Amino acid sequence: MNNATQHWDPQAARAAGGLYLAIAICGGFSIGYVPMQIVAADGAISSANLLANRGLFQLGVLADSAVILFELAITAILYQMFRHVGPKMAMAALISRAGMITVMGINLLLWVMPYVLLTQPTERDTAQLHAMVQFCFEAQAMGVFIWQLFFGVHLLALGWLILKSDVVPHLLGKGLFVGAFGYLIQGIAKLTFVDVAAINYTFIALLVIVSISEISFGLWLLIRGGRLTPKTHQSASVAA
Repeated sequence: MNNATQHWDPQAARAAGGLYLAIAICGGFSIGYVPMQIVAADGAISSANLLANRGLFQLGVLADSAVILFELAITAILYQMFRHVGPKMAMAALISRAGMITVMGINLLLWVMPYVLLTQPTERDTAQLHAMVQFCFEAQAMGVFIWQLFFGVHLLALGWLILKSDVVPHLLGKGLFVGAFGYLIQGIAKLTFVDVAAINYTFIALLVIVSISEISFGLWLLIRGGRLTPKTHQSASVAA
């Protein structure tokens, strides 16, 4: 029997699938929706938006916290699932995703600080306070591109592991591997302040590919991950 098939854990696969979808929902809300409602180009407007949307801000913090906890769990589960496929590559996937989670934690701190600045007594003048609020928001936004670099490396390693496995459909592995360059290119371009139309179109196209692949991988793990396909059973029997 193939080593990867022998060590495949159906319950872990379903748990990983559920975590993937939970991260997509919580992250889409906290990273995609909430900042659009609060952060503006001007510190005074951003401060006013935050104070006017305290409930939404707090929900965003809750969702961000959930993402970090879910990420910790899925990182451990994915390592356990794929370490028999390629131990070194599985470790690379684990370390890179752990690095991403670390940056996410720092980002959450930066995101919370404007609320602390605006709701705690202070002797700072209003202009200085608004400038600090805007600085924290902008630093948090740049932090997203930093954790994308770690996540891109993780997806490269995970895509490779899927392609070497006989359990997960290889199309998903190809999508994760190729799409990973979307995170890497965007992260590098934004952090180096490069704004070239061709580069922007390239990473947008790759991000569409990787987003579809990630959601599909999560759904596959949740729906099919607990059951090996007849083809997998057949190859496992032959190998045995």
